[in-house]
Amino acid sequence: MKTYDVRTHGCQMNVHDSERLAGLLETAGYVDVASVPAPERPQVADVVVFNTCAVRENADNKLYGNLGQLRPAKLKNPDLQIAVGGCMAQKDRDTIVKRAPWVDVVFGTHNIGSLPALLDRARHNKRAEVEILESLETFPSTLPTRRDSAYAGWVSISVGCNNTCTFCIVPSLRGKEADRRPGDILAEARALVEQGVVEITLLGQNVNSYGVEFGDRQAFGKLLRACGDIEGLERVRFTSPHPAAFTSDVIDAMAATANVMPSLHMPLQSGSDTVLKAMRRSYRSEKFLRILADVRDQIPDAAITTDIIVGFPGESDADFEQTLEVVRQARFSSAFTFQYSIRPGTPAATMPDQVPKVVVQERFERLIALQDEISWAENRAVEGREVEVLVAPFEGRKDAETARMSGRARDNRLVHFAVPDGLPAAQRPRPGDAVRVAVTYGAPHHLVADSAATGGLFEVRRTAGGDAWAATADNPVPGRPTVTLGMPSIGAPPPVSVSGCR
Repeated sequence: MKTYDVRTHGCQMNVHDSERLAGLLETAGYVDVASVPAPERPQVADVVVFNTCAVRENADNKLYGNLGQLRPAKLKNPDLQIAVGGCMAQKDRDTIVKRAPWVDVVFGTHNIGSLPALLDRARHNKRAEVEILESLETFPSTLPTRRDSAYAGWVSISVGCNNTCTFCIVPSLRGKEADRRPGDILAEARALVEQGVVEITLLGQNVNSYGVEFGDRQAFGKLLRACGDIEGLERVRFTSPHPAAFTSDVIDAMAATANVMPSLHMPLQSGSDTVLKAMRRSYRSEKFLRILADVRDQIPDAAITTDIIVGFPGESDADFEQTLEVVRQARFSSAFTFQYSIRPGTPAATMPDQVPKVVVQERFERLIALQDEISWAENRAVEGREVEVLVAPFEGRKDAETARMSGRARDNRLVHFAVPDGLPAAQRPRPGDAVRVAVTYGAPHHLVADSAATGGLFEVRRTAGGDAWAATADNPVPGRPTVTLGMPSIGAPPPVSVSGCR
């Protein structure tokens, strides 16, 4: 029995790719090392794969540090194979093998399907195999997959990006945007539902520009509406849109489609128009706030999250104050905040007026304090409301000591909820089931719903997702389904299936 260990760094795209890598390895006869019973589990798997990110600060240091930790194991067991894929591999190529000559395989973002063959070739030739393609040959969704969840799944609608943000290296590593045909997307979504999935997340570097490649600028809104026609699909999410391409037809589709969730991740990056221009973000703060107002006009309870970069080159005190003012007006439910760091290969890396680290840190702390205050106030405003929670197995780190369970509300807020005392095991909600509870406290970063503890609201609805999770409960990794084959490309769909989306 040969084992594998896929280690993921970075965004949802990487998580989705890692599910495909796991599926490929299991199809080739490998077994997830985490599924091996503890007494027989090896300290290091036979194949260790790093699916890397080049966007995060110190991504290269993290990779080479991890590779260095594996070197003694490689010296002890020359048959151990180490593979590096993802954005760092696409960017650094031969550099990885030069800096870590004990690596066996390097593959890029466009050829994850080559991994099993590259491992075999490296084993046979007893040398490192490096294969980096410059363009995508096949969508990741056409490959076998080993999903992490029985009741939720990712569906890729596009890869690559046509934007030229000066801080971002993704377009040069993942290439220009390539869109899947809507029929292929909907076929994959239906197949996932047949397997028990009740929630899907549509993935793309810029989902709301979907369709430009095949000439339909309203294709994403049509795709959302078409997802609403899939029986058994309870929740649809998407990430990430771009404010410059976000149009009213998408808001209309979100509001009109019952299973599209009232949550939106809308990256701001900066509230200063001067900084946005330097970032090559083709919108301004006024347009950004207008989008949020339009969303809330049609979806009043929508929870909106964002990304913000602090300390971009040339950012002045006045620029940062403008960011704080936009944050005050936007009332984000939460924000992913980042201190700008130089990413080699991006235009911003060579810009003048790099902001001193001490200044960036001070601004970062002020932004965090402001957003925490807003997040807490927004969560307190939800107290007393009834929410439907999709139960998840690993969301609550303190569930065991608090006797609670956890999951996500429809607006994607994290909810920790109490279970009635003495509830028989057969009546307890399972991961993938839906629970209706009342929010009793809004904490800064989550909601607490202890209504059941005082005899209040607690309603459990069994779902196909819960059934799917229960069917895997005896697996070494509970909740993880078996490997499924990837979706074949079926070309353009019948027009009726996508409400005119070609």
